[in-house]
Amino acid sequence: MRRLRKVKIVATLGPASNDYEMIRALFEAGADVFRLNMSHGDHAEIRVRHEIIRQIEKDTGRPIAILADLQGPKLRVGQFADKEGVDLQVGQDFRLDLDDAKGDAKRVQLPHKEIFDALEPGASLLVNDGKIRLKVKDCGRDFADCEVVVGGVISDRKGVNVPDVVLPLAALSEKDRKDLEFVCQLGVDWLALSFVQRPADVEEARKLADGRAAILSKIEKPTAVSSFDDILAASDGIMVARGDLGVELPVQNVPPIQKRLIRKCRAAAKPVIVATQMLESMIDSPMPTRAEVSDVATAIYEGTDAIMLSAESAAGDFPIEAVTTMNNVAIEVESDANYLDIIAAQRGGKKHTVADGIVVAAREIAETTDIQAICCFSQSGTTALLVARERPHVPTIALTSLMGTARRLCLSWGMQCVLTGEVDRFKMAVVSAARAARETGIATEKDQIVVTAGVPFNQPGTTNILRVAPVEERLIFAADP
Repeated sequence: MRRLRKVKIVATLGPASNDYEMIRALFEAGADVFRLNMSHGDHAEIRVRHEIIRQIEKDTGRPIAILADLQGPKLRVGQFADKEGVDLQVGQDFRLDLDDAKGDAKRVQLPHKEIFDALEPGASLLVNDGKIRLKVKDCGRDFADCEVVVGGVISDRKGVNVPDVVLPLAALSEKDRKDLEFVCQLGVDWLALSFVQRPADVEEARKLADGRAAILSKIEKPTAVSSFDDILAASDGIMVARGDLGVELPVQNVPPIQKRLIRKCRAAAKPVIVATQMLESMIDSPMPTRAEVSDVATAIYEGTDAIMLSAESAAGDFPIEAVTTMNNVAIEVESDANYLDIIAAQRGGKKHTVADGIVVAAREIAETTDIQAICCFSQSGTTALLVARERPHVPTIALTSLMGTARRLCLSWGMQCVLTGEVDRFKMAVVSAARAARETGIATEKDQIVVTAGVPFNQPGTTNILRVAPVEERLIFAADP
């Protein structure tokens, strides 16, 4: 089941995609990675979904990546005496405090002492996805007196965003710690970390994961954008989480940030997902808007590794249609000659290692001669990630004997992941690569492929060999007596 596009599709599972038949249909429609949202569903439900994905993986013979998205700390106001809430008017005063008495038109509880410890006069507080904006006039250890800058109805348990300050809150709540341990024991491949503000947040999650899953940082706060280089260095991958990012920053700031983060991830050879509201209207419509199609296409033109569906596939009425639409848009964009020019123009960055030189040479040979595919042997995934960074025009195959590596690479641009037996000689690696190229339908016995690997085998970061080889095994052995 070869994909006809190189960008990957992440589909979130939920009530609308909760059984074998639907999840299998989503995979066949084009989903490469399945997201388990730990904000919804208990551990029993998450376990069932995980088991279904692994069964589909077994039935289809193709590695499938599973991403568990941790909830992160949720900041919310308390409750109101009037269940309908209160209507805040522009210019009025409104207090947030630690008092657990039910709120009214003058005040409400904000049960997060950490926020008051960090607030300063002039800071902004955003309520209900930014629909209400408050400006802090005065504050102390247990209160914040605010002016209503943008009014609206505020009611029970509405979320609060604090864009102007670094909050003294860990990215992992007690719930997140329990969820992290649970999904790592299940065997997920990626952990998406919410509420990242600093590299230390990533390191805490990495220590708890202890190598059982790769760490993907969600960029959804202005502080994460300003500290992005350090967060990227500490992470295995990035998600541009445009939902909260668009709440805490002016919406016009998000597109250039998205473009900038994608390019930095690519230069670092780390996968990046563009997420949130990509096909939002398809929650209840079988057809997307033209603007949504353009948004998906823009992310693909920018060279993102993956595009993601959230509620569209988790709770919408048309989950299969949403995945199919993303797949079709991707195929069309990647067939555009302008796409190849744009992707090529974005290559660059400093490259100093032997591994860098090998993968650049592999791409250039493949694109200037009659080569059908680049095949890379990669136990740790490093070689494959470097090849993906180059965004070659020809198909790419990642071969590994480690199922965990194959699954994680399902998130990386262009990678067709194939599980092979262990090899200890480069000749056998070439034979395995030729066989994989034939079996995936990428090449025939008359074609040639480029093979890259690190010798000695099974040592991460040793990419040091490249060979142009015939696909026909008889010729391979004739060339290597």
